[in-house]
Amino acid sequence: MNLLTETVAAIQESGHSTDDIVFIGSEETGHSCTWEQFQILADKEYDAGFGSQKVAEDLIIVFSDGAKMWRGEYDGSEGWDFSAPFKAPAAIQPIRNLFTLGVGWDSLADMNPDAEQDAE
Repeated sequence: MNLLTETVAAIQESGHSTDDIVFIGSEETGHSCTWEQFQILADKEYDAGFGSQKVAEDLIIVFSDGAKMWRGEYDGSEGWDFSAPFKAPAAIQPIRNLFTLGVGWDSLADMNPDAEQDAE
């Protein structure tokens, strides 16, 4: 796998372009580079398959709309993961409970069934 080719495809898949990039690097340490520098550094083949992660685990790309991509790893296979920018919900519902009412794996709506009625 070529990191640059993989990254360009992931940027396109996210609905962005390289012009939208505002940060490439690590949130934790502050290491960063420009897109021009990244193209040179990332134009390298690596094994994205099973085994240890080869690309820096704290590498992120942040876009002007607040979305970001970061390096993810699942069962030894690595690639880019995405987050969309936060969008406020159309309607706000009160929360009265944060814990499951049953076995588990419930959403806030499941845990607060009367919240929609209260908001009206």
